Amino acid sequence: MRIGLFTDSYPPYVNGVATSIETLKKALERKGHEVYVVTVGQDSKTYDYNEKERILRIPGIPLGIYDYRMSSIYPIKVINRIKSWNLDIIHSHTELSMGIFARLFSKQYNIPLVHTYHTMYKDYTWYISRNIKYFDLGCKKAVEYLSKFYCDNTADAFIVPTVKTYHLFRDEYHYDKDIYIIPTGIDASRFYKENKDKLKVTKLRRYLGYKKKDFVLLFVGRLAQEKNISFLFDVIEKSKNKNIKLLIVGYGPDEEKYRQDITNRKLNDRIIFAGKVAWQNMPNYYHTADAFITASTTETQGLTVIEALAASLPVVCIDDDAFKSVIIDNFNGRIFSNKDECINIIEELATNKLELENLTNKTEASVKKYSLDQFAESVLEVYKVATIKHNKKQTLSTKFVDKIKKILKEGINNDNSSQS
Repeated sequence: MRIGLFTDSYPPYVNGVATSIETLKKALERKGHEVYVVTVGQDSKTYDYNEKERILRIPGIPLGIYDYRMSSIYPIKVINRIKSWNLDIIHSHTELSMGIFARLFSKQYNIPLVHTYHTMYKDYTWYISRNIKYFDLGCKKAVEYLSKFYCDNTADAFIVPTVKTYHLFRDEYHYDKDIYIIPTGIDASRFYKENKDKLKVTKLRRYLGYKKKDFVLLFVGRLAQEKNISFLFDVIEKSKNKNIKLLIVGYGPDEEKYRQDITNRKLNDRIIFAGKVAWQNMPNYYHTADAFITASTTETQGLTVIEALAASLPVVCIDDDAFKSVIIDNFNGRIFSNKDECINIIEELATNKLELENLTNKTEASVKKYSLDQFAESVLEVYKVATIKHNKKQTLSTKFVDKIKKILKEGINNDNSSQS
């Protein structure tokens, strides 16, 4: 197949959506398909097409939220190039500029459209409302309307990554069409314990200042309010075991605020910020830790949790539907509901080597279902369904138009007969 992925976020941007789409591209290409990416570029003037990688970048302007950018919803300059690809399917991964472009292009050139809903926008409305209660309620209703409109009225098939997102549409948004749950896959092998570079991991752990007796918890993600990182600070601060350390990998708008908070709490010796880490170096950071931890309740899937499991790290996570399809309590991780539970869990894991080992032994096997092959196969099945649905709609539409033409023609002939 010739597949077009339309997205506002793609590497070099670093976030879960960009990773998910890049992973899908690689997974589909491994199956022998031609995959093209249409995304937003890093400046406001340059159109760039990498023919070898089949990536088209369209000029974009900053949104003022992280490093996200928005482009024109119908960039005329690239229409002929995209037409020349002769796409069999369009797969949209955003509701914003590139998503609208995907929708318009699909309609104009009669190409089946699949859409994946990646982001729980209702958890991010505070960026606009600034937590003003009634304004925030209005933003959430607008998000609901736009999400339902895009997914209900435009796509031939609709994908979500987790049961959590499924229930958002079924239970809160009352979406009554088919929803396909397809978790994003990962290239798990690059995180496997047997593939780690022991020398680099040892050097990194020494560079970060960790001693053999330290129990290192790792968090990987954007440093922003919705990730609930202050919760982790509270847990470390209240834990009586001073050998429990927190390593934070990532960057974001609240980084300086968090660094100052750590200084004010006098936790600089227990919480370390590693900053932005290159994709190829991430496995080393996972292998530096003893367990992974997250208190975020705004994830749709949480790819970092799957990466942690692949790296044989037990996951300590908050009780949230996004994680329940991945983490089984007391099997490959531990689930907590509040700070006291979290503190008890990490203190137990830090001192009970047998419990930690039992959890660690189950981790790698937990990610087998997130293989690239399974990811590609599942998405391709939805592409087939979307194509069939699209063709049926076109057939019905053609029949309807033909019937109207026939009625009009018969009416004209009758009028002519009566006049004669």
